[in-house]
Amino acid sequence: MSERISVQRRFNGPPQSAHGGYICGLIAGATGANVRVRLFHPPPLETEFAVVPRPPDEWRVTHGKDTIASAVRTELRVQVPQAPTYLQAMDVSLRFPGFKRDVFSDCFVCGQHRKRGDGLRVFPGSVAGSIVYAAPWLPGGDLADAAGKVRPEFIWSVLDCPGYYASFTDLRPALLGEFTVHIDRLVHADEACVVIGWPILVEGRKHKVGTALFDAEGERCALGVATWVETKPASGEK
Repeated sequence: MSERISVQRRFNGPPQSAHGGYICGLIAGATGANVRVRLFHPPPLETEFAVVPRPPDEWRVTHGKDTIASAVRTELRVQVPQAPTYLQAMDVSLRFPGFKRDVFSDCFVCGQHRKRGDGLRVFPGSVAGSIVYAAPWLPGGDLADAAGKVRPEFIWSVLDCPGYYASFTDLRPALLGEFTVHIDRLVHADEACVVIGWPILVEGRKHKVGTALFDAEGERCALGVATWVETKPASGEK
């Protein structure tokens, strides 16, 4: 039996489509498994999708006859760099590239135009002497379940954007292609956290990146690996 999901307009990435990390988190929640999600098309907002199982280890995400995404059961293993402290992350976030160049200014996670209590306002900056980008994060109560723990789809969300900035330091246009997240534990609302991103591999237009979430004591709480794909220039552009 299929599960149904949809993305409210608040949770956008690009202006007219769902935030990649958020919808991947919803898809993972609907499967009830550890999965790698592949996005085939930018998922539209305010649209109902069916998450259809294809036993034993796959799911398809459909809207009518269109397949928007797929999910495959997987395990996640990657070496994680050392994270800065919360105070260090606050300092490097002042160097967030989006403050100088408008890229995803209305994105739910990294959009600098989003107000507190609306967007997550995660602004990764470069850690000196390192390939790591880092940002502080203090999740609000509206992101939490009845037990006060941040819901998984928001963990997926916050692990998305830092990988882009770590790999596309020149802010080239790109879209999330695949995303896998492993959650060690759900952080609590109002718990001081640090999120980091780092490049792993570049193959043509595909950029593989890692991201991780830490608590204030430096304990890893979640891990992500994503593939971002550079968008092709429009006709006539170089």
